[in-house]
Amino acid sequence: MVRFILLDIEGTTTDIFFVHEVLFPYSEKRLSAYVATHAEDESVRQALESVKETIQQEEKRSMTDAEAVDVLQSWIRQDRKHTALKQLQGMIWKEGFETLQYQGHVYDDVPRALQNWQRKGIELGIYSSGSVQAQKLLFGHSIFGDLTPMFSHYFDTRVGGKREVSSYQNILAELNLAPMEVLFLSDVEAELDAARLAGMRTIQLVREGTQASTRHETAATLLSIALPDDTPAKKPLRKFF
Repeated sequence: MVRFILLDIEGTTTDIFFVHEVLFPYSEKRLSAYVATHAEDESVRQALESVKETIQQEEKRSMTDAEAVDVLQSWIRQDRKHTALKQLQGMIWKEGFETLQYQGHVYDDVPRALQNWQRKGIELGIYSSGSVQAQKLLFGHSIFGDLTPMFSHYFDTRVGGKREVSSYQNILAELNLAPMEVLFLSDVEAELDAARLAGMRTIQLVREGTQASTRHETAATLLSIALPDDTPAKKPLRKFF
């Protein structure tokens, strides 16, 4: 029985182009000014200190705040999955979403699929390398309106990296569900491998440009996913868009 569906974002609910060609450049361009303006904010200070600690561990050197900003900008170009970077990006993207610089891209099939699953009584959650704040911003300011009421849980790299089996075990512990009651959807085979090793069901989303897996069931859209018949009882339909 599938009681919970856990979704990746990039390549699953959202076009990778939007993330890499809109959100990433916006955060890189705004990073220096944002840090200067919010230098005394505790969350910004913690993020900068985390970057400095990482560089000290990896390169055995100390650095100034300005040098830490340079490192963060290089990490954006590398798409490094560092928690401090993702937290800062979320803060910067908040400004962009709230000032209508852009709206969160969501594939056309996503809202209807989410609604169909909710109708079946299935809970929904997000697991992304982007911070929980960034996840809520994307779905809260999507091109289909506010989709955040659809989701009961959000997970980011604070539970671990997306290619680590322990991350999915941590998610299962928080959900308090048996592994086979959770279905994980992602376009990345290595993420699906880790989830499968944790005991979860897995399906790969094969959007344009994604290479189909030979180890996992695949689907072209969320609407084409066929769930087992033994899903929870239906709940009344709630409309959010």
